Amino acid sequence: MTGASGFCGGYVARGARALGADVVCLGRRPGPDGTRHVRWDAAAGPPDLSGADLVVHLAAAVGDPAPGRRAERAFHAVNVDGTRWLLDAAGARPVVWVSSGSVYRAHDGVVTEDHPVDGQRTAYGRTKAAGERLALNAGAVVLRPRAVYGHGDPHLLPRLRRAVRRGVIRLPGPDTLLSLTAVENLADACLRAHAWPAGPYNIADSRPYPRNETVARVLPGVRVHEIPLPVALAAAALRARGVTRYAVEQLAHGLVLDIGRARARGWEPARHLGDFLGGAGAGPR
Repeated sequence: MTGASGFCGGYVARGARALGADVVCLGRRPGPDGTRHVRWDAAAGPPDLSGADLVVHLAAAVGDPAPGRRAERAFHAVNVDGTRWLLDAAGARPVVWVSSGSVYRAHDGVVTEDHPVDGQRTAYGRTKAAGERLALNAGAVVLRPRAVYGHGDPHLLPRLRRAVRRGVIRLPGPDTLLSLTAVENLADACLRAHAWPAGPYNIADSRPYPRNETVARVLPGVRVHEIPLPVALAAAALRARGVTRYAVEQLAHGLVLDIGRARARGWEPARHLGDFLGGAGAGPR
């Protein structure tokens, strides 16, 4: 496994251990207790996969930096070059490669795995799409979750909290439906997917969530105000109050993932947002 020291990877590593697997965590930092650590810098060269019979790749450069060549190079080094190093080292071993719903072209409505994968406006989206193409060409199983959330989430919920001003959060455009993915649902898919045919699979909760209601539920006491999308995009161009184009796109477009392909392989999402409300750290990625 790569990325086992992170939020999603930690859940997958612990789940694999619970199934009795011998888990080797590749990365700069160790994974959960009970796993073995082999140091690997995804941007520096090939990993040591000695003895491995399955590779699950979750390591990625994530975040929402200011646009520019420096950020693009840093994301490319991990998400594209690191993928190439990993695939070359994996050889004929099966690979489960965790991608993102961010690879899809911006869209309001339901998307299947055949929806266009282009037109990304962020370094993260562009480099995840490029890495994914390498993985698909190598015959990997590729999982596409969207907005992964759960206990220990270090990403979206903190961003939402930082966007609150005087008890109000301003969301771009009108209310819409969004797919979210409970981290346990993603982990379960990661542990099953090695038996699936190669190709891409959307991974999300069983139903989409109304955006405004969901934000209000995970930020109790905070009022939701809608602002016109052009105003939000203008603020993102200036990164005013920390608003970024990535955040606007994630919240403005009602991207709903069709999960029928994964369901056809016997996978079913068992968790939903209601399982986490009221607990510490509950919220979307």
